[in-house]
Amino acid sequence: MADVMQIIEQRKGRWRDFYDMSKPHRHIILVRYSEHSPHVPLPVPENRQARMDYALAAYEHDLARAEWLDDDTVPYLYGLTGTEVFAEALGCDVHFYPTKDQNPVARPLITQARQVAGVEVPELSRSTLARYFDIADELRSRFPDAPLQLIDIQSPMDIAALVWEKTSFYMAIVDAPQAVKELAEKCEQLLMAYFDEWFARYGEDFAAHYPDYYMPYGLTLSEDEVGIVNAEMFEEFFLPTLADLAERYGRIGVHCCANARHQWPGFLKIPNLCLLNLVIADDEVLTEAYSFFGPHMGQMHDGASWSTPDEWLENLPADCRAVIVLSAESREQALEYSAQLRQACQPKV
Repeated sequence: MADVMQIIEQRKGRWRDFYDMSKPHRHIILVRYSEHSPHVPLPVPENRQARMDYALAAYEHDLARAEWLDDDTVPYLYGLTGTEVFAEALGCDVHFYPTKDQNPVARPLITQARQVAGVEVPELSRSTLARYFDIADELRSRFPDAPLQLIDIQSPMDIAALVWEKTSFYMAIVDAPQAVKELAEKCEQLLMAYFDEWFARYGEDFAAHYPDYYMPYGLTLSEDEVGIVNAEMFEEFFLPTLADLAERYGRIGVHCCANARHQWPGFLKIPNLCLLNLVIADDEVLTEAYSFFGPHMGQMHDGASWSTPDEWLENLPADCRAVIVLSAESREQALEYSAQLRQACQPKV
């Protein structure tokens, strides 16, 4: 075990260098391969023990894989949830699908601006969020030094768009902007309370919720509602709370699955943004993103058609820092991919 933990510490060091723009340019390598792929239990109450068992087994599997596969995967204790967690804590009911084949979702709590005043930020220990500390405590009792994966963190405005029925929420951005900002500030207060407690209990390093990249510090979240607003609305309504969180926790990683090309300049205004994950199913636009953000931060985008090391290395712009993710079909192919990329992805001085 001591040798494996030394390997993990070396990988963490490569991630730290990747995020540090003052260090020589480098890529990060993630080769997705598992000899065992058990069904991932959905985050519904009756699956609590099954999810715990899955988290422990997956962590042990990834530790064992680290002994033979030379990539930059940092094993972590699984903690996936649905998007409903913070909206539920603010009073939303949760819908569970009868077929149990989809994640639960929050039902809107309010429909009008005047109702915002009645939304209360709960005390953590008496809120539904307390259950996630209980789960994390149990997992850490088995593996005290393992990074934990964060629960599904939406941005303050994204949480607000769950709490407030979405159609009237976007109308209110124009008709009742102060109420929208007030609700976003309440969502931000809840996020800060939760993560102040989380990092105090479990330390600063963790795995992001999606995609599951390693972070040695900071905070990660999803910012998906920006696709539907213009750049001016992003700067007025979204950027202030994102900046607050980025400055409070020192670094921030952002996932966005919206069609948000028009927000790229706005993303550059988020302070301490160290990793950006966009979902772009067009290789030409994807290459443009790697070039646009390359001088500023690490990137881990979804949607590339590139499926081999050669394709990745041919298409990545020279001045970007990318997390290269490849899926292997066998142990032999995983070893081949990691060896090829390790040779090609040494730091560029």
